[in-house]
Amino acid sequence: MNKTLELTCSLIERASLTPDDAGCQQLLADRLEPLGFNTEWLPFGDTSNVIFTHGKAGDPAGPSLWFLGHTDVVPSGPLEDWTSPPFKAEIRNGFLYGRGTADMKGAVAAMVIAAEDLVREHPDHAGQVGILLTSDEEGDAGDGITKVADVLRQRGTAPQYCLVGEPSSHAHLGDIVRIGRRGSVNAFISAQGVQGHSAFPEALDNPIHRLAAFLNTLTTMEWDRGDENFPPTHCQVTNIHSGTGAENVTPGHAEVMINFRNSPATPAEEIKSKVEALLEKCGLQRYEVAWRISGHPFRSEPGALRAATVDAIRSELGIQPELNTGGGTSDGRFIAPLGTEVLELGLLNESIHKIDENTSVDDLNALSRVYHRIMTGLLTG
Repeated sequence: MNKTLELTCSLIERASLTPDDAGCQQLLADRLEPLGFNTEWLPFGDTSNVIFTHGKAGDPAGPSLWFLGHTDVVPSGPLEDWTSPPFKAEIRNGFLYGRGTADMKGAVAAMVIAAEDLVREHPDHAGQVGILLTSDEEGDAGDGITKVADVLRQRGTAPQYCLVGEPSSHAHLGDIVRIGRRGSVNAFISAQGVQGHSAFPEALDNPIHRLAAFLNTLTTMEWDRGDENFPPTHCQVTNIHSGTGAENVTPGHAEVMINFRNSPATPAEEIKSKVEALLEKCGLQRYEVAWRISGHPFRSEPGALRAATVDAIRSELGIQPELNTGGGTSDGRFIAPLGTEVLELGLLNESIHKIDENTSVDDLNALSRVYHRIMTGLLTG
């Protein structure tokens, strides 16, 4: 059993349901501290955040390169649907099964093993290597990296480069590198009408009918055309709730949830103003809108981290990665505004959050080699 696989198995068998770390980060601290890594704990609320660093930040001979990951996982779902227990690592036909294998305990193990090897081989490496972990990525993320980013901003100690280990690969390990992410904007609309008997429409004000016209326009309009890195902004209706349960009674109240994935061409404030103008145009006069911005779009311009990452993938995996901004959101959205070049490279995402989540055993070792090459390229010349 290779080192990355062994560590991944140990992490999987800690049932770290968000925001419970279940001892994962302490396990890593016990490995890294004897090698000279400094450990800084930054807990907020029920969330465990930790930064492991080796070397000096601000070293003129080399940059600071941090890896970013999370130790929390989503719930397993029905245990009876799993082929093997979700928190008992099991290898079958060259694949490791268990909750968190791909998202993202496998990548956390790969970055830890790569960092250990770097320090053993180059104890006096230039610059600083770091690993930043949270247990609140799969939850609301309110006490995780967003709070850590505030601390780094206040101190002026953000790393120059940050590589996020989210499962970015699609068909083959390393085939996609995220150079940014779309934003995520959520609208919660509550519309009021007049409840009544469906046989007497003149006495009714059915909020579903008014919302139907609004939603039809909203979901078919063109927001922007994206650009060379970002797909066009689009929205999806994620939930509609209304009705009394009776077949002949129209509702007096309806609720809709909408999620926008936006490119930089359509910022959140523009989405808000257009949505509220459209609500008025469609005759919805009694309504409330609540907004939540999960993240603003970001894009890292080409830099040394991108060059080192592409070179490592070519050298170790023999492929040319596609550079894009697809996928959902990630904690990279909190680090990029600090002026850090942020990229994302991790395992395949096909099975994440699913029953029987898994990853290739070979990919675990290969990802650790890629991470190691990136570190050596930036920190040892």
